[in-house]
Amino acid sequence: MEWWSEQTGNLIGAFGGAAVGVIGGIHGSMAGMLAPRGKARSLVVGIHIALIVIGVAALITGATAWLIGQPWHVYYPFLLPGLILTMVMGSLYPVVVMRYRQGEQRRMDAKLLRDG
Repeated sequence: MEWWSEQTGNLIGAFGGAAVGVIGGIHGSMAGMLAPRGKARSLVVGIHIALIVIGVAALITGATAWLIGQPWHVYYPFLLPGLILTMVMGSLYPVVVMRYRQGEQRRMDAKLLRDG
């Protein structure tokens, strides 16, 4: 028995893919503006980790659907965004953390120069 119809799978894929793209773009903009300044670290890194977790959960759901024999329009809307989120956000996590460390180091260097 299918979890949903092909039309519903197409809608889930379309809206889910759009949501992943928009959220990823907003997060990337936030990280790009805030990380070099060392601001809102817990928010940006927290969102980043949440996106990795969502990606892994989507991958697990898609793999489960595939393994139990669901058709492509059921497992594909989970596997594609799950793979993208997990790979992109997972590989960029060290970069975001490094940018925050660099921003913190710049701030400490500036304070040291200012204070003499």
